[in-house]
Amino acid sequence: MLPIASPQDIGVWEATWRYIVLGVVQGLTEFLPISSTAHLKVVPLLLGWGDPGVAVTAVIQLGSIVAVLAYFRRDLADVGGGMLRASRQGDWQEPEARLGLAILLGTLPILVAGLAIKRYIPDYDHSLLRSLPVIGWVSIAMALLLALAERLGRRRRLLAEVRVRDGLVVGLAQALAVVPGVSRSGSTLTASLFDGWRRADAARFSFLLGIPAITLAGLIELKEALAKPVAGGAIPLLVGIVTAAVVSWLAIAWLLRFLQQHSTWWFVGYRLLFGLSLLLWAGRLSGVAD
Repeated sequence: MLPIASPQDIGVWEATWRYIVLGVVQGLTEFLPISSTAHLKVVPLLLGWGDPGVAVTAVIQLGSIVAVLAYFRRDLADVGGGMLRASRQGDWQEPEARLGLAILLGTLPILVAGLAIKRYIPDYDHSLLRSLPVIGWVSIAMALLLALAERLGRRRRLLAEVRVRDGLVVGLAQALAVVPGVSRSGSTLTASLFDGWRRADAARFSFLLGIPAITLAGLIELKEALAKPVAGGAIPLLVGIVTAAVVSWLAIAWLLRFLQQHSTWWFVGYRLLFGLSLLLWAGRLSGVAD
């Protein structure tokens, strides 16, 4: 399995190049509604590197969490200050305090889903949920849901109007992202649009809501990833994380500007093409195997 492999399989430069590619893929797809886990599985397979697996995927995501923490540092400071004031005064009506509660509540569903997978699907790397046909069908289904949300959403609500129950609604959608192809940002953006949010505010809430989930996933898998032999040593992995951080920052900034003036139809079209391509590819591979 590559890029996790025995050190003698590939050299440092080759390993570094591969992790740079994975970092770019992670950075571009983590916050765009197109599924980072799906692309981190598919792109290495297309390049003949093999499936990097869940552990490497989660560790590379640490770069994205560094980027989102840095980009939204002021928002996070406001949320922390609002929750601190609310806890002292007993008044949770401030937007920052409500946003903090919504983020905490919205993180619970994906934690439960992740723990359930750890407990009941021990060989998740090779499970049916991570197969190419499932990723293809899921990508198509989520594209159609995003299209429906784009068509029906009223796009009136602002982030300052967040309610605690929004955390649960969008958090339940986020929990679906344990299945590759769903897209954490895609599912949360879709749920927010259905709930009447403006596109840019929905994306902003999606980014903030994802901070605890991505951080916990990366830290949990970090120990497992470092316990295995890493091709080229730790330096290539670190380069991949840094690459993911830089590209993630650029992707966040671009998407927030894009959604202020454009719809999500471009992402709907891409996801449909991506899903159909995977189904055709999986069918071809199945035919060759037969």
